Amino acid sequence: QVQVMESGGGFVRPGGSMRLSCTASTDDTFFAMGWFHQAPGKERELVARTSIHTGTTYANSVMGRFTISRDGDKNTAFLQMNSLKTEDTGVYYCILDRSEGRVWGQGTRVTVSA
Repeated sequence: QVQVMESGGGFVRPGGSMRLSCTASTDDTFFAMGWFHQAPGKERELVARTSIHTGTTYANSVMGRFTISRDGDKNTAFLQMNSLKTEDTGVYYCILDRSEGRVWGQGTRVTVSA
């Protein structure tokens, strides 16, 4: 069974930085990893995704502030978040896309507050 697990959430002041990590426990082939953000009271939205088919995409709201990267040898994805804003608060979910469908992590909470 494929699983993805996030780490690295916590509390940060506005303007600060944080790095999230996601590790996939699988030897199967998959073609994309990414991150969704769910703000309090809102639906999940795609933040960043990197795919061998379509490249890397970012939500407009994080362009220039967030960077997604992968360590392919270790099935790990990272989300470097800089210049954080209070609206970046919420739960961040890692996703893995493979031919059988999308796998979701449990999420890690990020709070941006003064």
